[in-house]
Amino acid sequence: MPVYVQHEALGQVNDVFNAEALWQAPGLALFARRPLLRDLLERSPREQRGRAATRCFSHVKLLLPQEEVDDDRHLTRGARARDLAQSLTDLHRKDFGDLLGSDEVRYDVVGDDKLEPGQVEVKFGHAVYLPAPGERPLYTISASRDSAVWKTVCPVYPNQRLTLIGESGLSATYAVPGWPFGADDAILLVNDGPEAPIEVQVRPKDAFECSFDAANGYYTIRSRRAGPDGTVARLFIKIGRVSAPASLSGSSRPNSVRPAPPRAPAVWKGRAVSDPELTALPVARPVPKELDATYAPVARQRVCLAALALPRLSRYRETGAVALEIGLNRALVPASQSKDAVISFAVDHADEVHAITAAGRQRIDVPSSFTPIDAIAVRLLVVAPGMADRYRALLCLPNAPGLPVAADTPCTFGRGVPTLAALRVLDSPGFLRHADGATGTSADRLGLSRNAFSFEASKDGYRIVRLAPMQALYHLDDQLDFVASIDNAAPGQPYLLPVGHHLVAGHYVLRFDA
Repeated sequence: MPVYVQHEALGQVNDVFNAEALWQAPGLALFARRPLLRDLLERSPREQRGRAATRCFSHVKLLLPQEEVDDDRHLTRGARARDLAQSLTDLHRKDFGDLLGSDEVRYDVVGDDKLEPGQVEVKFGHAVYLPAPGERPLYTISASRDSAVWKTVCPVYPNQRLTLIGESGLSATYAVPGWPFGADDAILLVNDGPEAPIEVQVRPKDAFECSFDAANGYYTIRSRRAGPDGTVARLFIKIGRVSAPASLSGSSRPNSVRPAPPRAPAVWKGRAVSDPELTALPVARPVPKELDATYAPVARQRVCLAALALPRLSRYRETGAVALEIGLNRALVPASQSKDAVISFAVDHADEVHAITAAGRQRIDVPSSFTPIDAIAVRLLVVAPGMADRYRALLCLPNAPGLPVAADTPCTFGRGVPTLAALRVLDSPGFLRHADGATGTSADRLGLSRNAFSFEASKDGYRIVRLAPMQALYHLDDQLDFVASIDNAAPGQPYLLPVGHHLVAGHYVLRFDA
């Protein structure tokens, strides 16, 4: 792999703000103990023909001891650092003017806590770019380990063609927080101008899989090598557009910079023609051993917990509840213990939604989609206006737990009824937080009556009867789209819920299957 970022130490100097002492050693460079900046630039040209350099690097970042940079800022308002950058710029133009062409020489002086007094380090190379004064970023690069908590990595400027991100900011342009791969691995971003999307490449290529998720607008980079514990490291990269070029300023442009990849063309396959001479034979049914055996009816209907409705806690201020936090374990079902959760979702007293993972806590927008486990997405859906006064979002459960129910037998659902109690996954004090930090109250007390409603499976669907007059019930279709607020569901006139549709009561979005 080419050296995209050249990082070198200049050694010990008496005055880190002395440009001549950093640029070139007095006398012959052959006898210098360590090459200085001019020698490094000369030995590592940007372009060369044969052994002759035809172009040199023009953007250089100097790293000085942080304490000395702070002292300069306190005593001279940073004048010595500015003078150092200007003096090195002049020396650079003087000695390499014939190799610059139209390139502008730029120097930047920054502090580094890791450097001891008198130590100086430099960075330059194909992936080192210093923005011009007033130049605004074109893109912002963010990274996540779990697709929930995103951390900003770096900006990308309009004229910044190559950006290398990796474990360390010394061997790369920028360091990625929580980098899960090796020190020699990296991600290369190629910017061919504001009209073209950024190209994402992995280094080394044979060590990673890189794919673009058009639905969620981010790249998934997955190692081809499993770790000692058998897990495969992965990283999500999101490229956000900060500003649009002049030609696109009048049109809206999504945050994602890579369009959805085209679908592969459909392929028609001919069916195998069965032999018309073959005789179709009836399938032999097994003969029961006892013809007079007694058979019990089999429950064919099933009720599943398809989603959880996150409430607006601002409506329950009198209860003292300040947060409802729901964690999903590796099976992506609610976990009462936060230590078992791979991702958690919280609603606070201001009705803001947060995602919580091992990487931290971050406020999120609705709708959103997350991938805490490979190939399984967790969706957070917007609630319809007819439910928005009570609910903030719908948290879909990919592995919906379910229980069988008997046909033509009335069943009651509520926080005081054992029927379908296994589906009331929030009936635990561990999910609700109070202002004093205390727990002990079941989250089911928010919006779910002791006897909320009854249902009975029939051939036409499910007959729903409201048992508690104040219990709010909502009807969603098979795609979780809002159908109606159930106002009339009296014993003499039950509400008919079609098979496969959903009923919302309290926090629970129940799907009634055949």
